[in-house]
Amino acid sequence: MYKNHIKRLLDILSALGAIIVFGWIYIIIAILVRIKLGSPVIFKQARPGKNEKIFNLYKFRTMTDAKDQNGELLPDEQRLTRFGKFLRSTSLDELPEFFNILKGEMSVVGPRPLLVEYLPYYNEEERSRHSIRPGLTGLAQVNGRNAISWEDKFKLDIEYVNNITFWGDVKIIIATAKVVLKCEGISSDTSVTMEKFKGTEKRAGMEAVSHE
Repeated sequence: MYKNHIKRLLDILSALGAIIVFGWIYIIIAILVRIKLGSPVIFKQARPGKNEKIFNLYKFRTMTDAKDQNGELLPDEQRLTRFGKFLRSTSLDELPEFFNILKGEMSVVGPRPLLVEYLPYYNEEERSRHSIRPGLTGLAQVNGRNAISWEDKFKLDIEYVNNITFWGDVKIIIATAKVVLKCEGISSDTSVTMEKFKGTEKRAGMEAVSHE
């Protein structure tokens, strides 16, 4: 009952409440992003949702469009400004995702929606993370976020998918507030965000064998 009906109702109420209560923050951030980073203010990127249906994820922009002499975008760490880092560290860049939640593309709690380019690399177990709506926050986000490995992240996602409860979601939301206040797990040890996923070691090994 909770997973199929109540959770969605609470998502709608939470998204509406957040948009109404924090509307003034949306306006201030939008103005600052336009001044400091330019337009567009909202960053949109295709992500796989429930049942791998593709949708556009909304975020406040955190990077410039700076390019090298060949017209190619500079690496993320060079385009991520101090203001952009602030938005990410406070998770304020994620606020527009409440509109994704309102539209039914996301949930408040669930596995984070990752890049479309990762879809071919999931094994069957990892793919089960797409059996529910992706979340604004999730079990992996309160247990290391970008500072943990892809394997650990997927284990936590799958654990959540198999054990969805109201009180479990409440605990994750409370834990998320603590993580955001402490600015924990924003980056991995070697990147300003998270290294790209190229498949688990087990899957990579299977693919290597198949090409011999």
